[in-house]
Amino acid sequence: MSMFCNQCEQAANGTGCNISGVCGKKPDVAALQDHLLYGLKSLALYADKIGRNAEIDRFTIEGLFTTVTNVDFDPANIGGVIKRCYELKEKAKASYGSSIPGPVADWKPADDLAGMVAQGEQHGINTLHDNEDIRSVIEILMYGLKGMAAYMDHAMILGRSDDEVMAFFQKALAATTDANLGLMDFVGLAMECGKQNLTVMGLLNAAHTDTYGHPVPTPVQLGTKAGKAILVSGHDLKMLEEILKQTEGKGINIYTHGEMLPAHGYPGLKKYSHLVGNFGGAWQDQAQEFPSFPGAIVFNTNCIQRPAESYTDRLFTWGLVQWPGVKHIGGWDFSEVIKKALECPSLPENPGQEILTGFGHNAVLGVADKVIAAVKSGAIKHFFLVGGCDGAKSGRNYYTEFAEKAPKDTVILTLACGKYRFNKLEFGDIGGIPRLLDIGQCNDAYSAIQIAVALAGAFECGVNDLPLSMILSWYEQKAVVILLTLLHLGIKNIKLGPTLPAFITPNVLNFLVENFNIGPITTAEADLKAILG
Repeated sequence: MSMFCNQCEQAANGTGCNISGVCGKKPDVAALQDHLLYGLKSLALYADKIGRNAEIDRFTIEGLFTTVTNVDFDPANIGGVIKRCYELKEKAKASYGSSIPGPVADWKPADDLAGMVAQGEQHGINTLHDNEDIRSVIEILMYGLKGMAAYMDHAMILGRSDDEVMAFFQKALAATTDANLGLMDFVGLAMECGKQNLTVMGLLNAAHTDTYGHPVPTPVQLGTKAGKAILVSGHDLKMLEEILKQTEGKGINIYTHGEMLPAHGYPGLKKYSHLVGNFGGAWQDQAQEFPSFPGAIVFNTNCIQRPAESYTDRLFTWGLVQWPGVKHIGGWDFSEVIKKALECPSLPENPGQEILTGFGHNAVLGVADKVIAAVKSGAIKHFFLVGGCDGAKSGRNYYTEFAEKAPKDTVILTLACGKYRFNKLEFGDIGGIPRLLDIGQCNDAYSAIQIAVALAGAFECGVNDLPLSMILSWYEQKAVVILLTLLHLGIKNIKLGPTLPAFITPNVLNFLVENFNIGPITTAEADLKAILG
C-alpha cells in the first residue's frame, strides 16, 4: 500500500510522505482520511443546495478536524466517520429531492474497512486536478478549511457558530469538485477562507473571554507539587474546565501541557487552586517527557504522537483525538481518568522556574499608553511577532536564535507552541513592559491581530507601516488558515519557515511574493539586519 501526504511542514524529503507519515500516520489511515475528505465533498454538494442543517454542519466541522495532522490515527474510528458521512449525504440528498450528476455526488463507501481503504487510495491529493498550480491552490484551500474547522470546533463546543461561515464550508468543499473553475477562482476562495477564519477566531475569542474572562498576566510554575496528578494536553479550555470541576476536593493536581499553557491566564480557570502548573514543553517532546510524569495524561485535540509503552496504560484521548489501543473518553465524564490518577504514584515536591503567560490583547491594550509612549520616546524601536507551530524537524533553532539576538530595545510577541523555543529565557523589560509577551494559543492569533490594528490606529498608519515584523513558523493546517487570514488583511513582508510548504508550486509562490512579499527565513542575523537596517 502506498500513500502521499504533504500537508505538514515535516513532509518527507520536503516533498511528501509516501511510505509512512513522519507524524506516525500509516498508509491505511492516510487513505481513509482521503476517503473521508472525498465523502465530505459529496455531502457538501447537497448541503450547499439545501442550506443550513445543524447536524450536517456540525459533522462537517468534526469530519474536517478529524483529518488534521496528529488528530485521529485509528482506522476503525475513521471508517465509522465515513459511514456516518454517507448517511448524512443520503439524508441531504433526500431533502434536496433530486440527484446531482457526477461521480462525487454518487459516492458510496464500501461496506468493510479494507474496501474503504482501497477507495481512499483513488482519491489522494494528486487526483485533485491535472494542473499542478490549480492543484496547489486547491490544497491551500483544503488545508485552510481543515484549520478553520479546528477553530470552529472549539467555538461550537462553547455554543458559538455563524451561518455565513457554515455556508462557506459547504460552498468551498463543493467548489473543489467543479472542473469548470480556474486558478483565480480558487485563489479567491482561499482568500475568502482567510476572511471567514477571521470571523471564526473572533467567535472563539469571544467564547473564551465571555466564559472565562480576559486573560491576565500570570506566572506559571514549571516545577511539580507533591500529590496525585493529571496532565492535560491540547487546546480545548472547556474540557480542562470540566476536569478541574470533577477533581475538586479529590487531592489531584492538574497540570497543563503544550498549547494548554495559556489556560493559566484566564480568571475562570486560574481560580481553581489545584491548577498548579505546566509540565514539559512543546508537543513534539512528549515521548521524552511523559515517561517522567507518573500521573494520568489526557489529549483533547491534535498533537498526539505514537505513545511509548511506559505511559500508554495511563494515557487517554478525548474529543476527536484517537489512537489505536488508547482508551478514549466519550462525553464529559472523566471518572476513568480520575480513577487512574488516584492509582498512579504521586509527583514529588519539586519547585521550578516560573514563566509568564496571559498577555492577550485586552491585557496589552490596557497598557497601550505606556507602549505608545515607549515607541515615541525611542525606548521601543521595533516589535517582532515570533510564533506559530513548533516541530521536531531541524531548522527551528532559528527562532531561538532570532529571539536571543533581537536587540534589547525591541519587544517580542509570541503565541502558539513555537514559543517553547525561547519562553524559558530571560528577556528583561523596557520601562516595566516585559520584552517577551505570550499572547496565548495558536487560536489567539486574533489577539495579535487586534494588537496590531490598535497600534496602527494609535499611530494613524497601516499595519504594514508599523515597526512590526512577523516571523512565523508553521507545522500544520491551523497555521495555513492563519496565514490566509493575514493575507486577507493585506499584511505583507511575512517571513515563514523553517521551510516553505511542499504543496506550494513555484508559480503560486511567485504570486505570494509579488502580491505580499512573503519570503522564507534565512538566518537570524541576516533577517534581523534586513528588517532593522
